[in-house]
Amino acid sequence: MRQTFYKYQGTGNDFVMIDNRQHTFDKNNTKHVAFLCDRRFGIGADGLILLENHPDYDFKMVYYNADGNESSMCGNGGRCLVAFAKQLGVIEDKAVFEAIDGLHHAHIEGDIVKLQMVDVPVVEQHKEHVFLNTGSPHHVQFESNIENFDIKSKGAEIRYGAPYNDAGSNVNFVQKLTEDAFRVRTYERGVEDETLSCGTGVTAVAIAMHSIGETKANQVTLQVEGGVLEVSFESQDGAYDNVWLIGPAKIVFEGTI
Repeated sequence: MRQTFYKYQGTGNDFVMIDNRQHTFDKNNTKHVAFLCDRRFGIGADGLILLENHPDYDFKMVYYNADGNESSMCGNGGRCLVAFAKQLGVIEDKAVFEAIDGLHHAHIEGDIVKLQMVDVPVVEQHKEHVFLNTGSPHHVQFESNIENFDIKSKGAEIRYGAPYNDAGSNVNFVQKLTEDAFRVRTYERGVEDETLSCGTGVTAVAIAMHSIGETKANQVTLQVEGGVLEVSFESQDGAYDNVWLIGPAKIVFEGTI
């Protein structure tokens, strides 16, 4: 069967996009999803996203990791899906859609998509790391030599180790650049490698850095391997809301496979 697809990227975090409003895609075929995401035998991507109809909102987001399994929220994927929805004519400059972690509001102007993320009521501060859930679970820790750090091996060690074990966690390594800017490199579960960018990851880093007092800013710049993102938020009594992930989302190409 021939499948029409669209390839999008947000600061290097890339996704296969499929218009599934007619329910023609086999959502239970994890091997096929993994094949489409394979960079040698398929299209190549960090994940695959289906855009589907929703009875009450603009659309529904269904997200799969590159391993073929449906996964938790993907921030950059959500931003790319908003750009895709605009290309399809589903929305104009605003959107409300449902993802696995609930409702999201978004605005798009040119290539820039601003996506509202979930509230973060709890930030766990540990001796050497911070843990929080921004739609996906994230471990955040400082690393002084981030340029030459072995992200894949150290990230995998943390991702599969205690206390995360089989459930796993995404792992973010952080270097402070200025009072309101940080460099981030992320190991993503499901991809099982470093990605050039992780939207829920930079959101977690921004909130974690504010929580532990490394920044007083409520809008933080995050430099990732694939570009620059911004995260804004409001905080009160250790909880965070009105959280927004801001950055570019661009189409790369479209085709059939």
